[in-house]
Amino acid sequence: MLLLCAVQHRFKGFDPVVLKIISWNLLRLTGASLADVARLAVRERPDLLLMQEATDEMSSLPALLGGHYTRAPLPGRIHGLAMWSPSKLPEPRVVDLPPGALVARICQIVDLPAFSIANVHLSHGQLLNRRQLRHLAAHLPERAAVLGDYNLLGPALLPGFRDVGPRAPTHICADLVPLRLDRCYVRGLACAQAQALDRSNSDHRPIMVRLNAMSVTEKMAA
Repeated sequence: MLLLCAVQHRFKGFDPVVLKIISWNLLRLTGASLADVARLAVRERPDLLLMQEATDEMSSLPALLGGHYTRAPLPGRIHGLAMWSPSKLPEPRVVDLPPGALVARICQIVDLPAFSIANVHLSHGQLLNRRQLRHLAAHLPERAAVLGDYNLLGPALLPGFRDVGPRAPTHICADLVPLRLDRCYVRGLACAQAQALDRSNSDHRPIMVRLNAMSVTEKMAA
């Protein structure tokens, strides 16, 4: 059995605690396995691990790692959004996003005392995914981060948010074209570090960021 000895954080107020967050599109049944995800968590020791295209298999993460896990399947699909943390988190809420022609989309949001974190897997349509982001922003507090697979080409054009994620490509389309689909946009937060990690058995690389709530001075300077 894998064991994760992680530092337990207490999420309180706007204390300048830096949270290490990893987001990874697992490629549902043919991509990253339960063992791959567990190895990533043991190696990187995130405070919060966000997953897209997570199947029922990932529900066994607490048996391997301890901690807390929650999953929100996409309507009518075998996969969905999931979160794992070594610390107990508030129950995430699920927000419906404007749907695409084939797939209904949702967002998974955890509201911490310092800021909220949204886990997304947006549609491929380049007008639709930007509309989904604007819809989501209305459900988030002043300090918030939106991480996940944006399926986005170019800037998000999301007022009030900054792109702080790694700039390296995270996906190779048709094994030919490198794309930066996995993003982290923030509002009212500072990013201390951003990195694209090794992709393992998925077609996406995980992204890692270290975030903390900005002071009033930092926010005015951003």
